[in-house]
Amino acid sequence: MKRVMCIPNYSEGRDAEKIDKIVECFRAKEGMKLVDYQPDKDHNRTVVEVIGDPEKVMAAVIESVKVAQEVIDMREHEGAHPRMGAVDVVPFVPITEVTTEDCVEYAKQVGKAIGDLGIPVYLYEDAATKPERQNLAKVRKGQYEGFFEKIKEDGWEPDFGPREMNAKSGATAVGARFHLVAFNVNLNTDKVEIADAIAKKVRFIGGGLRFVKAIGLPLEERHQVQVSMNLVNFEKTRIYQALEFIKAEARRYGVSVYGTEIIGMVPLAALVESAAYYMQIENFSADQIIETLLIEE
Repeated sequence: MKRVMCIPNYSEGRDAEKIDKIVECFRAKEGMKLVDYQPDKDHNRTVVEVIGDPEKVMAAVIESVKVAQEVIDMREHEGAHPRMGAVDVVPFVPITEVTTEDCVEYAKQVGKAIGDLGIPVYLYEDAATKPERQNLAKVRKGQYEGFFEKIKEDGWEPDFGPREMNAKSGATAVGARFHLVAFNVNLNTDKVEIADAIAKKVRFIGGGLRFVKAIGLPLEERHQVQVSMNLVNFEKTRIYQALEFIKAEARRYGVSVYGTEIIGMVPLAALVESAAYYMQIENFSADQIIETLLIEE
């Protein structure tokens, strides 16, 4: 059975009524399952995860974009997380009997449909049409406010949709990628400059870990700060490696890790590796987990 995962991110994490209207597009739909959705008030963002038949998933995503186009006004949006549109990113991830190449085609189909709604669309990661668009951070640089001018620059014409920023809905990035682990580390300080400094150290472009993207964010309601990371290849940069790196850097500033969180779904292998590391279990594998054996049967 063909199964694809899609993890659309919406720039609304505070208004429960608006969030519910968006999420309703994925509930109780034949051929797909709403796995999870997580609103975040500080980020003012909701991450939705769905798995299912590619055609069903694509149709639901396009329906949700139409709803978001109605209920989210980017001219009024503010939040800690970088964003450029009401539907900010729409990544497709292969699950079963689906390849990365298939996901690139899904991204193109959905991208065109979103573009036809009058929203500029940029393809990123494995679906990117230009090398400089593979990195989402480069695509999103300038964010919503800066895109009114960026979209006019040479080389930044959208892949689909008008070459004019949509004032209400912004722009959207649609892509295909390996399973990403969204891993956040919260620090027991309210000084966002410390989180910024640590994020610059741990991310690859700052000389840190190869498959890590990171930013520092304030968690105002909790009076803490966060190093928010995307581990774009957990097989090559493990979760525990990122955490230990941040612990070491935090000690330089006299702060410590208050807690961590994983946003959305995570492959079992990513957690098994970290569990084995912290418990110092030699030669441990997922095959030793009873539930894994039951699933295989």
